[in-house]
This record gives sequence, structure tokens and C-alpha cells, in this order.
Amino acid sequence: MRLQKSDQSTGRSGATVRRSLQVLVTLFAMVAGTLSWTGAAQAHGTVINPASRAYQCWKTWGSQHTNPAMQQQDPMCYRAFQANPDTMWNWMSQLRDGLGGQIQARTPDGQLCSNALSRNDAVNQPGAWKTTTVSRSFTLQFYDQASHGADYFQVYVTKQGFNPATQRLGWGNLDLITTTGRYAPTQNISFNVSTSGRSGNHILFVVWKASHMDQTYMWCSDINIT
Repeated sequence: MRLQKSDQSTGRSGATVRRSLQVLVTLFAMVAGTLSWTGAAQAHGTVINPASRAYQCWKTWGSQHTNPAMQQQDPMCYRAFQANPDTMWNWMSQLRDGLGGQIQARTPDGQLCSNALSRNDAVNQPGAWKTTTVSRSFTLQFYDQASHGADYFQVYVTKQGFNPATQRLGWGNLDLITTTGRYAPTQNISFNVSTSGRSGNHILFVVWKASHMDQTYMWCSDINIT
């Protein structure tokens, strides 16, 4: 009798183990699927040359974002990290869905550099942002981690006399200088830009309309035209 009881107990234990393993496998699959989806959803892009404000701060200070030297050497990045470090960690995710082409109407003056995202307002602030030196004609380089492709890019530059150190950017401060055609899905896109007639410090403002869905991205890059 004791042997028979032991056999029954062993059978029940084996069934319990099998059910537990099945539950664990199911949970693992669910978690793995969630992680894969989250990674894809967060993978987008930005202008890397001349670097957008958030990308420049991440590239320069991301690995040493607690370095007190940043406050003196790069005060605008310091303020941005203090305001919301996630702006820099997610430099590739400055997007809005469903604008339906109403880019200007739905992006207020003073909020262009953040794509009207309140969490990224630090990049709207005027000040001594680090600049990239460019000639009057140069090649813009764009990185798209997820290879979404582009319906188009629109490139603007500030009018001569605009002061990025003291003024927030508004639509009236900009001239449209380039509108591209479509680009097939790829990670690296580059095209030529001409800022003829301008010199000194300016903001380069870029709009990317992604091809995979109605997603619109906007960034500011600080340039010194020589």
C-alpha cells in the first residue's frame, strides 16, 4: 500500500512539474515577444551630421553624463540632462503620430525643436548650444536605425539675423531650402544642402516624414556657416 501511494504521489508530482514548465515556457514567449516589439517601436532615427541637439548631447556626454565638467563646458546639454535625461537616451524617438500633413498648423512657434513634445522642451531653449561648422553647401547625414524609409525630408535654415542664443525658433524665422523625394528603406541617407547667402550661427531645422506610417519627426541642429 505504501508503494502504491508513493507511485501515485510521484505521478502527481510529475504532472505538476510538467504544468509548471509549460507555464514558464508560455510566460517566456510572452515576455520575449513584448521585448522584441518594444525594441522595434523605439528604433527610429535622427540627423547625425550636423548633429541634432539631443544626439549631440548624447554622443558627447552620454557615457559621462554625471561629469560635473559638463556644466561649464556644455551648459545647454547640462540643462537638458537636468531637465529630462530621457530626451538624450531616446534621441531617435522624437516623433508624433497622425499629423496628416498639418505640420505647421499643429506645431506651435517655440516648440519646433522638440516636435511639440513637452518632455523634450529643453531642446527648445535658446542658448550657447554647441555648433557644427559647415560650408554654405554641405552633405546632410541621416541615420534611420529601423530603416523606415522617407516620404520626404524638408530642410529649413534660419534667416540671417536670427539669434539662436536668445530666441526660440518659430516658423517665421525659417526659410525652406530643400525638399527631397522619397527614399527606400535603409539605415543611412544623405543628400546635399545649400545655405547660400548665410553665414555665422544658425539653426538647421529638419522634418522627416517616415514612410512606414503617418509619423513625423522634427529636429534642430546648430550650425556655424563659414
